[in-house]
Amino acid sequence: MSNTQQTELNKIQTGIRGLDDITNGGLPRGRGTLLAGGPGCGKTVIALQILVYGAKHGEPGIFVTFEEDSSHIINNASAFGWSLPELEGHKLFFLDAKPRPDIVCAGQFDLSSLLASLKVKADQMTAKRIVFDSIDVLLSLLDDPLAERRELFRLNDWLISSGLTGIITCKNNDSCQSRLDYQDFMQYMVDCMIFLRHDVDNRLAHRTMRIIKYRGSSFNSREAALLLGDTGAEVIAFTLSLPQLSASTERISSGIDRLDSMLGSGYYRGSAVVLSGAPGTAKTTLCGCFLLAACERGERSLFIGFDEPAQEIVRNLRSVGIDLGPYVDSGLLHIQSLRSSVSGTEEHMGMVRRLIETYQPRCLVIDPLSAIVNSHSNDEALRRMPEQLLALTKSTGITMVCTSLLASNNDALNEDTNIHISTVADTWIHISYAMLAGERNRALTIVKSRGTEHSNQVRELILNSSGVSLADVYQAGGEVLMGTARWQKETAEKATEDLLLASVVHKRRAIELAQAEVNARVEVLQVELAVKEAELKLLLATEDTRVKLSNLSRDELWSKRSGDDLKPSSENWHIDQEF
Repeated sequence: MSNTQQTELNKIQTGIRGLDDITNGGLPRGRGTLLAGGPGCGKTVIALQILVYGAKHGEPGIFVTFEEDSSHIINNASAFGWSLPELEGHKLFFLDAKPRPDIVCAGQFDLSSLLASLKVKADQMTAKRIVFDSIDVLLSLLDDPLAERRELFRLNDWLISSGLTGIITCKNNDSCQSRLDYQDFMQYMVDCMIFLRHDVDNRLAHRTMRIIKYRGSSFNSREAALLLGDTGAEVIAFTLSLPQLSASTERISSGIDRLDSMLGSGYYRGSAVVLSGAPGTAKTTLCGCFLLAACERGERSLFIGFDEPAQEIVRNLRSVGIDLGPYVDSGLLHIQSLRSSVSGTEEHMGMVRRLIETYQPRCLVIDPLSAIVNSHSNDEALRRMPEQLLALTKSTGITMVCTSLLASNNDALNEDTNIHISTVADTWIHISYAMLAGERNRALTIVKSRGTEHSNQVRELILNSSGVSLADVYQAGGEVLMGTARWQKETAEKATEDLLLASVVHKRRAIELAQAEVNARVEVLQVELAVKEAELKLLLATEDTRVKLSNLSRDELWSKRSGDDLKPSSENWHIDQEF
């Protein structure tokens, strides 16, 4: 189908979430659409919801019922909050055309008078949409295949000539009733054919929708889940192609500093993180650390938990130093508890989508993801679930942390659940039990983390009342020790280190004492040397004085013994002295 042809085809929006997506814009305007299905499939709800949406958006409508009283339909629809009494009259008109139980068809019967009356009413209301609910009840009165086809032709020509968009509901061939021959012909007559199913598998009800044909338009031919919720019908249909978004380089904290270091600064913004492990390995606790860090940053967060009340989640996390209560009270964090056993995979995905759209979180936790995949889900739903989940979070930049319960604790890579974790997770963290010396301890390792230089070490995960921490890697004999074994080994090594340290201190003090003794002896010798030097100086000074006195005495003696002024030389002086 070319883009030009698709653009030229005029469509009406149904207002049913997901239906406009799988029909690429809605139902054909001015043509007929057939909704076929068994009892309880949602045919009447879907048809009325399309009519109500048009009435609220400038397209009044007419609802013609051939099976159920219009008053019952209006009362039943009040549970959806559509405010039908406000619309009834000027925007919506209900016509009871239900045949009486005792009616007998005599002679030729046709829809001419009914259609003529509807045309007058449609002109008065300027109606744009019309519903013929359970037309098979009316056609069954004819009990003639040729007459049935004639009236269907009449109805189709009337829709085209009036310009009304028609929605026709009827029971399908798979119901427990006899074969409806006219339905095969009706499928060729209408421009759009939608087939509805209501099955029960393992005591769980599943409603599905599939578009059989749509003239002039491309459509999603895959079977989609149909939900009937508080606001009406909703089609659970997700695109299978991931949005083309720029990859964020922003890092956000996991809530545990050492885990952030192991990941190379934390999780990438907008990434999907899976925490896998056996029951009791503290997967939910790590989710709590992540949410606490997000709330402390002031980011809106959503916790979707299965099979555990919100109050118990808050209480249990508080026991390990994670207090989410104030953030729940302030509205920054919303905790939603769901039952995993009441719905199938696609129904759960629809609930997750509505919660995300309602609370607009930046950080999301699903605990556990494996609860969505239960024994009631078919293989097709299981294969599509990871892609649907990624489409939900990555299109809005939500950072998602989810947990998955693995049946095998010995092999972290053994994906015993039907979830293909490797297709969901950008970061996969596995928590296992390490049993040694009669103890069960928790070991954390990073299986993969796309785009990061993550650690390959196995760390012991420690929980206590003050919080969550990761112990240093401790090896002995090539084996990572945890718990009491690690504590005993560390204590023994610390005692050895303390003994060695004491020996070193003792040796250092002995050396310091010897050095002090040497220094003292050096000081004594220095004092003795100073005394000797002083004595030497004194001797030298005394000798100098003696020489000076000796010379002075000689001069005085010469002057007394001789009358001339000529002094004898020193040599003569000594000779005279001898004589």
